[in-house]
Amino acid sequence: MKMNERLLDQQIEMWLQEDIGFGDVTGLSTVPEELEGTGILYAKQDGVIAGLDVAKRVFSFVDSGLVFSPKVEEGAFVEKGTVIAQVDGRVQSVLAGERLALNLLQRLSGIATMTRKYVEKARAVSEKVRIVDTRKTTPGLRMLEKYAVTVGGGHNHRLGLFDAVMIKDNHIKAAGGISEAVSRARAAIPHTMRIEVEVETLEQLEQAIACAPDIIMLDNMEPETMEEAVKRVNGRIILEASGGINLDTIERIAATGVDVISVGSLTHSVSALDISLDLNQRKR
Repeated sequence: MKMNERLLDQQIEMWLQEDIGFGDVTGLSTVPEELEGTGILYAKQDGVIAGLDVAKRVFSFVDSGLVFSPKVEEGAFVEKGTVIAQVDGRVQSVLAGERLALNLLQRLSGIATMTRKYVEKARAVSEKVRIVDTRKTTPGLRMLEKYAVTVGGGHNHRLGLFDAVMIKDNHIKAAGGISEAVSRARAAIPHTMRIEVEVETLEQLEQAIACAPDIIMLDNMEPETMEEAVKRVNGRIILEASGGINLDTIERIAATGVDVISVGSLTHSVSALDISLDLNQRKR
């Protein structure tokens, strides 16, 4: 996923305003204005690093004179204690940007780390299966969180309500059935847009197959039922597994033969990777 840099810059400005406001009163009152130093960013846990360029942009917004230097590649797996980057310049500026830069780095690296775990477990069973995210993202952070999923080796589902049709149970109820919902969607959208239909039973699966959507989501099905669904579809339609999937069940789900597995927990409940900044100071 390529990030919208204009949107990112707007968000960083807003987040810095939220955190710094009219000024970092602690840094301004205790740190000499002329003092320069180096902030060393290092991992306090093993994990996959994501968001280095985002952290760089944060520091550059705080002070264009700060120099941010990554020490590892984006997407690299690092061990606890690894130095991942350093930032050089005025200490007041380093400290003012520290928290926002770390918050974003930690959040994105946590997502990338968890995604990598899911991808590795699924790929051990099936080379074709894709691990994808969902819309269960933090408001205001969707672009970055979905980017972090790709850094971890996963893929993105739809970005929002605007770029694909996903007909779920409540849409089916409101439309009066799967066939009616698909027909209405197909009549309303551009020919370039995909249609996905959620089903919960094999009976609904047959109804969906008859409508020939692009994707069928198997929602909260038992693995044995998914295997039967894979047989019935026989490669004609992309099949996505979803609902309550975790690291304990991912291999069994991947083994059913589905094409895609969506995992909401990649973004909605992942833990941040612990990253810190230590300061080495020097006089100008």
